[in-house]
Amino acid sequence: MASNNDSIQKTLLVAILLCLVCSIIVAGAAVSLKPLQIANKQLDKNKNILAAAGLLVEGESIEEQFKQITTRIVNLETSAYATDAELAEITAAGFNPDAFDQKKSSKDPELSSKLDADKDIASIKRLEKFAAIYTIEKDGNIETMVLPIHGYGLWSTLYGFIALEGDLETIVGLGFYSHGETPGLGGEVDNPSWKAQWVGKKLYDSQGELAIQVVKGKAAPGDVNSVDGLSGATLTSRGVSNLVNFWLGDDAFGTFLSTAKAGGA
Repeated sequence: MASNNDSIQKTLLVAILLCLVCSIIVAGAAVSLKPLQIANKQLDKNKNILAAAGLLVEGESIEEQFKQITTRIVNLETSAYATDAELAEITAAGFNPDAFDQKKSSKDPELSSKLDADKDIASIKRLEKFAAIYTIEKDGNIETMVLPIHGYGLWSTLYGFIALEGDLETIVGLGFYSHGETPGLGGEVDNPSWKAQWVGKKLYDSQGELAIQVVKGKAAPGDVNSVDGLSGATLTSRGVSNLVNFWLGDDAFGTFLSTAKAGGA
């Protein structure tokens, strides 16, 4: 008697074999495409760094434009550029100092530490030991410095960059490359008109205290330390203000900036 090709066993066998073949194909594609995905991720990151610094020229090679930028690693604990031994520590932990994944390192217990609640105004929970910064230099002097920033808004953690002039006090630009804020409300952090308000603002007041902030409503005319709040997005505005103040404050880049201004970084 001929076997029954419609038996449950044969149907299950075909289904299992089909799943196996599909799994192998998907796994193979994921492995083969991973280097391209990593390269594209780094390319997008470099594009956002250039944009924050006001150097992005649309239509031209990102790789060529990024050659004017120097990547440096800062030790946030010592507020100084990382030593060769510290760069070796980063490499030994599986990170590339030239394309440092700061977001991933913040989850590594060897390269980060838990923040006390009273210091965690940006709601990031953990602070990474090392951070990659980006400089444009001429004749040994810093013309622009780009710093990574992140913190919680209303619905999401916003990741971005803030760029400073060579005086390390005047803002060149600010932008976020990843967030999940509400379109038309908190999502207006992407609005070019709002981002333009940051250009030329000062980090410190006349007493030298960190004073940059996003205010509720409109900033007063002539206020060099304030940016308009986002309409209908009070919590996102507050989150941006908090994260900028955290990363430029003494618990993150603040002491490093002071040292760098004095030429001792």
